[in-house]
Amino acid sequence: MAYANLLVEREGAIAIIILNRPKVLNALNQDTMNELVGALEALDRDDEIRCVILTGSDRAFAAGADVNEMAQATPVDMLSGYRFQQWERIRKLSKPLIAAVRGYALGGGCELAMLCDMIIAGESARFGQPEINIGIMPGAGGTQRLTRAVGKARAMEIVLTGRHVSAAEADTMGLVNRVVPDEVVLDEARKLAHEIAGKPPVAVRLAKDAILKAFDTTLEGGLDYERKLFYLLFSTEDKREGIEAFLAKRPPQFMGR
Repeated sequence: MAYANLLVEREGAIAIIILNRPKVLNALNQDTMNELVGALEALDRDDEIRCVILTGSDRAFAAGADVNEMAQATPVDMLSGYRFQQWERIRKLSKPLIAAVRGYALGGGCELAMLCDMIIAGESARFGQPEINIGIMPGAGGTQRLTRAVGKARAMEIVLTGRHVSAAEADTMGLVNRVVPDEVVLDEARKLAHEIAGKPPVAVRLAKDAILKAFDTTLEGGLDYERKLFYLLFSTEDKREGIEAFLAKRPPQFMGR
């Protein structure tokens, strides 16, 4: 399918989505978000795809929301535009989503990177929530996901000052998985995606679900949820194949069943 603001590539069991609005540093307008959600959900339904990478350009992953769309907006405009329902649909994807970030990941771009399950950052990456500088605040999860990732004090400083955080600092804070040279960011993300794609798909899906549940419930509730998913995997063919392959000292052949 052709998109106006995205490029989609397939490499075996992984897919790569490239944000493609270079003239505005991949600013996230509504059309781009609509396309992104549509592309991600299509890949999530595709049995041949087991992991997805989301990236931008050398200069910017995404430099923020499109301010032009918000300049004259009223609260009712923002509410009726169903702007944040798109983000909730991304959050509900079952397959792992890896952000490969070079350049700016600011405002909505930072929130989009944090919405992904893992972040590979290039040395040029700059993260931040600068909404405070134009009289607003993060609205697509920035205050919540950033606080969970880096802690209250650091999140307060980043959100209330609007300052940018370097890739090295983001790594120290635990915001990203690792930092690599810019020229190998996508290669590193591909390597990780292919590694995950080689694992049993049902177990990957349920393990991702269980990890995300940790943010929504108590420890007791999360442990109970984890245990039920653990039991469920004992009904899969991949569980039997995995154990038989381990005992026979051969590579497993996972089929997603």
